[in-house]
Amino acid sequence: MYFQDMKKYISILFMLVAAMSMNAQQNVSFRSGKLVSPQVNDDNTVTFRIQAPKAKKVKVIADWEANKGTGIMKKDKEGVWTYTTPKLPSEMYTYRFDVDGVTSIDPTNPFTRRDVGNVFSIFYVGNGCADEYQVHDVAHGQVRTVWYHSNSANTDRRMNIYLPPTYGKTDEKYPVFYLLHGSGGDENAWLELGNIARIMDNLIAEKKCKPMIVVMPNGNIAKQAAAGETFENQNYKPVMTNFLPHFKDGTFETAFPEIVDYVDATFNTKADKAHRAIAGLSMGGLHSVMISANYPDLFDYVGLFSAGVNFKDVDMEAFPAYANLDTKLATQAKKGVKLYWIAIGKEDQHMNNNKLLMERLDKDGLKYTYHESCRGHIWSNWRQYTLQFVPQLFK
Repeated sequence: MYFQDMKKYISILFMLVAAMSMNAQQNVSFRSGKLVSPQVNDDNTVTFRIQAPKAKKVKVIADWEANKGTGIMKKDKEGVWTYTTPKLPSEMYTYRFDVDGVTSIDPTNPFTRRDVGNVFSIFYVGNGCADEYQVHDVAHGQVRTVWYHSNSANTDRRMNIYLPPTYGKTDEKYPVFYLLHGSGGDENAWLELGNIARIMDNLIAEKKCKPMIVVMPNGNIAKQAAAGETFENQNYKPVMTNFLPHFKDGTFETAFPEIVDYVDATFNTKADKAHRAIAGLSMGGLHSVMISANYPDLFDYVGLFSAGVNFKDVDMEAFPAYANLDTKLATQAKKGVKLYWIAIGKEDQHMNNNKLLMERLDKDGLKYTYHESCRGHIWSNWRQYTLQFVPQLFK
């Protein structure tokens, strides 16, 4: 009887394992499929495919420049819709499908990125700047997620820190680059959309820049961390920062020395102005202007990437961090910076405001370097600005 029961038990167990294996194989088969999308071709065109036999209209919507990032797809007799782009420049691209008005990621592409509250599929076109955004067989740094206490916010706050490959192997101290995100972003943005850890690994390996620590805080002072990483869990959905408390009231800028103090106390840093840099995109560019102006002894290098420096929508004199800006910029100019680097695209919505800022810097005597690129307010510009800015640091 015992052996019969045991035999029956083993038989049931075998069937369960077999069923699990079949399900696993089904998932693998579904993922691999026969469709290839996206397919990066040898001539730098890219072909997209999606099976939607009952759909009436399908298009791919992306962030490349040609055709304003839109490709109208055509259906074959098997119900597969296809579109091939014109030749694309080297870059990391994001895209989604629009199937009869419903947007979705590419079901055959497992690689995605979140931007604010939307998720996009991604692909790379190589033989250019995108090569710096991918993983290569080089020495890799570490990315540490840390929590620091903010007395200003009266809570613990989260940030990500990149440490170069040689960090911790000796007692060597390193310069620090503070890298700030834009509205709607968070402490993960530069890692996920900016690929900054890969960029730093590659630039350091190529000896194009000094090994450095990169600090990526959360610029939304009303929140502890990125959506899904706070005690609110999934009750906090990603939103643009202008919908959160303390937007453009100087609270984050005033509190910034707390971050610098934590980093200097925790990591092997060269804790002086000559070995600190700060830069940011959009809102982070505004933060970089105000933080470096309010604390002129902290940073010798300042970078503005498509800076959101619209001062007309805020009562500057109502907030101490924003008040007397011209006096602060003049003081910053007198104390000196080694590099004040402004970059923006020709089509960027903040172009006029950046021109006004440069007029202000001219009046206040703060010398700067200006770089104008093509296109507008997009991640492809900000990644490329990083490739240009980082090698200029700590010379």
